[in-house]
Amino acid sequence: MEKKVRVGIIGCGGIANGKHMPSLKKVPQVEMVAFCDIIVERAEEAAKKYGVEGAKVYSDYKELLKDKTIDVVHVCTPNRSHSFITVDALHADKHVMCEKPMAINAEEAKKMVDAAKETGKMLTIGYQNRQRKDAIYLKKEAEDGVFGDIYYAKATALRRRAVPTWGVFINEYEQGGGPLIDIGTHALDLTLWTMDNYKPKYCVGTTYHKLNDQKESANVFGQWKPEEFTVEDSAFGFIVMENGATIVLESSWAINMTETKEACTTICGTKAGAKMIDQGILEINGVKHNNMYETRPNLDGKGVAFYDAGSYNAGEQEAKQWIEAVINGTQPTVLPEQAYCVTQILEGIYESAKTGKPYYFN
Repeated sequence: MEKKVRVGIIGCGGIANGKHMPSLKKVPQVEMVAFCDIIVERAEEAAKKYGVEGAKVYSDYKELLKDKTIDVVHVCTPNRSHSFITVDALHADKHVMCEKPMAINAEEAKKMVDAAKETGKMLTIGYQNRQRKDAIYLKKEAEDGVFGDIYYAKATALRRRAVPTWGVFINEYEQGGGPLIDIGTHALDLTLWTMDNYKPKYCVGTTYHKLNDQKESANVFGQWKPEEFTVEDSAFGFIVMENGATIVLESSWAINMTETKEACTTICGTKAGAKMIDQGILEINGVKHNNMYETRPNLDGKGVAFYDAGSYNAGEQEAKQWIEAVINGTQPTVLPEQAYCVTQILEGIYESAKTGKPYYFN
């Protein structure tokens, strides 16, 4: 019988229930054997729903890490605790999948990268949007040289009125920021990954608290409490890379705009360009035979009568490739050094917004 990968979950809240645990449940090689949450009832409920028989429950993550039979830990806690829990888990001889963003600042993210190198354990970050079919197709086209030199890109994460009002999303102390660090991070990760460019030179950023105090917001997740909304409602960045390429980053949970989308990228190269019209819809443009063209690849697998290609879930694909990497000793899709660069840029945008000056990377 094939050896099972024994997984412990630290943090049994929204993202654990929405992505990590149901996705891991569908990976045959996985056994979820331990669950931890500061609200122990959450861990108990998760153990009943997703755990193997006899799965253990903890309120202190350090007690979970003492279990030497656990191979992998998923860190699904608020952003502030990502770094120290991940570092402790790596030093406890566990491979770690940490939910995005990597950390609340670059210093904390660097500790995670260093710990992975010191321990020789595997570390990856939960940027599941790389597993979408449109993202994979776009990446392969870029690798094939279809776009030539990609010198301009736009990372988009805009919601008209969708401020998350549960948990600690709007708490700056716990999260380190608002839409920029929450959904902007996905758009930026997709953009850097497609460009294969992780060398930022400087950035300029602005953040806004323009809608935080509105009491009739039409928010799809219900009205927020203005006194608790301490993070920005919108943030924007202008990033220049060492090779001269430019990235514009747009992020918002609440903005007066009808053309909204998130976790999408637009790229412009010397040979061709591409735009994610929305998640799952990709358009490529260029010039052929002295004529301009636009084309959309068929990514849904349809086109044959009486045949359904089936559902495709990026979170499930993320879990599958991660566990396969652990079993085979191969690299996961998201490398910690790449996620560290994302965190550096996010921090640079926030710092530039505070000082009103460009932020230069070392």
